[in-house]
Amino acid sequence: MKPWRLSEVKYSYVKDNPYEAAVLPIGATEPHNLHLPYGTDTIETEILGDLICERAHSLGAKVVLLPCLPFSVDSNLLGLPMTLSLNPSTLDVIIRDIIVSIELHQIKKLVILNGHGGNSLKHTLREFFGKTAVHLSLVNWYEVAQDRYSELFEDEGDHAGEMETSLALHLFPELVDLSLADDGATRQPRLYGMKEKWVHVTRPWHIVTKNAGCGDPRQATAEKGKKLTEIIVERVGRYLYELCAAEMDKNFPYE
Repeated sequence: MKPWRLSEVKYSYVKDNPYEAAVLPIGATEPHNLHLPYGTDTIETEILGDLICERAHSLGAKVVLLPCLPFSVDSNLLGLPMTLSLNPSTLDVIIRDIIVSIELHQIKKLVILNGHGGNSLKHTLREFFGKTAVHLSLVNWYEVAQDRYSELFEDEGDHAGEMETSLALHLFPELVDLSLADDGATRQPRLYGMKEKWVHVTRPWHIVTKNAGCGDPRQATAEKGKKLTEIIVERVGRYLYELCAAEMDKNFPYE
């Protein structure tokens, strides 16, 4: 039994060992080029959440990892078969109900560990600010080590590219078949504002990509994924430890 994993612990443990903070992993169900499984975001985020909470637990944090939510905002991938999508408002309602539940159980700190780039969840933090005693924070795990990407990867991409494929090769290699991957090339925008990246649109994945990939994965290695995992686990594990230890006074989380 891992005492930080809610799906594994028993009531006999929980009733005598209250938690101070909860982590909600959010994945997705969508195609990832031809070489990665539909559950890539979910599997990655659940494993990373487990490792992160293990690290925080080893430092003394009373943290609990909630079961991973396997659905996300994927409306722009619905042109590809078997994509499963939630509306942003639906995802907010699910998060709200989880907040209500953990608040009843006296947990006042919730970290959303997001593993899907289609989820824009900063508005969710604002939506619930001041409406609950639970303090929300958001960690997009794929942003945690971005300052190290240039030394780790040649072309990390943003969906089933070198970064994500390296992570998969390290965390769940049995589900990866790199021989099937295409180059992850995407169609480029024709309009000036989009080219300059100050005009934002929803990208229809069935038009923009060849096979749901964005970024060339073919230089991915398990060793690169291992290095990335270590950085993410150490940084976010440390954050969870500090979060649990921090007093929730009127200025929290500021000095």
